[in-house]
Amino acid sequence: MTTTEAPRRTARIEGVLETALYVADLDRATAFYQGVLGLGRLFGDDRLVALDAGRPGSVLLLFRRGTTLETVRMPGGTIPPHDGHGPVHVAFAVSETALAEATEVFGEAGIAVEGRTAWPRGGRSLYVRDPDGHLVELATPGLWPTY
Repeated sequence: MTTTEAPRRTARIEGVLETALYVADLDRATAFYQGVLGLGRLFGDDRLVALDAGRPGSVLLLFRRGTTLETVRMPGGTIPPHDGHGPVHVAFAVSETALAEATEVFGEAGIAVEGRTAWPRGGRSLYVRDPDGHLVELATPGLWPTY
């Protein structure tokens, strides 16, 4: 922006409400996120499962891959098509205590920890793969200036 341009208005974002992952086997993915990570189920049908992602208003959506390629028409409006391919990354906020406990939980479940990071601000992360190969990060405070 130059000094002669007026500032542009921007949308006012209050946070990320939903994160979506696209999975091959909805039951298998749901079992991982509920059974290993302890996320509570909010809604489910044959194409998607919505899970409580641990913070107020934060939802993880698991879509069966390929079931969102058509516009969804509902009495209140429409949802445009969307989909995703390949492994993606999702991070969950955890306490130091929960991070230590998660390491034990993953070991008991036979899930390999692929990586660990100690961040310059003091946060720590560990990384595992879900059944579809998505990279799942658990991170403690100190990762970002905002967390």
